[in-house]
Amino acid sequence: MGASCVIFVHARVSQRRIDAIAAFGAEVIRVNGNYDESVAEATRVSIENGWVVVSDTSWPGYEDIPRSVMQGYTALLLEAQEQIPAPPTHVFVQAGVGGIAAAAAAYFDCSYAADRPFFTVVDPSRAACLYESAKAGRPVVVEHTDTTVMAMLECYEPSMIAWDILSRKADAFMTVDDEDAIATMRRLARPVGGDPVVVSGESGGVGLAALIKVANSPDLRRSTNLTSESRVFLINTEGATDLEIYSRYVEEGATAL
Repeated sequence: MGASCVIFVHARVSQRRIDAIAAFGAEVIRVNGNYDESVAEATRVSIENGWVVVSDTSWPGYEDIPRSVMQGYTALLLEAQEQIPAPPTHVFVQAGVGGIAAAAAAYFDCSYAADRPFFTVVDPSRAACLYESAKAGRPVVVEHTDTTVMAMLECYEPSMIAWDILSRKADAFMTVDDEDAIATMRRLARPVGGDPVVVSGESGGVGLAALIKVANSPDLRRSTNLTSESRVFLINTEGATDLEIYSRYVEEGATAL
């Protein structure tokens, strides 16, 4: 659209990802903090300069643009719905602040009503703001302790409007560990049985990591009614946005850093 754009990124965003953003003509500002702190700094600087904040997280008084971003996510759900042969019975979607997860939960609820799929929200275990909010029954800010390789999901406070949807429409909340995310990257990069290779970054395959975790637990299979007849819908939300990091993690013997 020809508009000037300034992108604020947090300390864990790799230089190659920053370079890729800058290649589109944006100015990139790195904030010495986590994702939530980068959002706060973007908001502060935008107010000072009279800029418009475009973010998928929300807070009191800032809801319209995040809601539009969430509505935009539904384009990929509509395209998928037009291609899948039958409605899904289960959905596993990774969450940072909850935007894409809430968009998916609302979309499937509106599309299938009483026949909607069993919906599971998946957090990194080291940044589980939605999981902890579900346990508390209200939105909570979790403490920032260890970082996670799932950098695009490393959020410590849920989006207000996303939580409003997920608190009513999600059926389950769970977490996966860094090791689960890396193992899923490798599994998708080296499929067996002639399945196609899927390039998935550290945060992209977290829904599949959760599915594998549930499938390997008899108790979790029973509680979610996951069977061999289930039709599971997943979204790969990240490719190899940093080829060096991607290659490091999919190599045999690579471990979480």
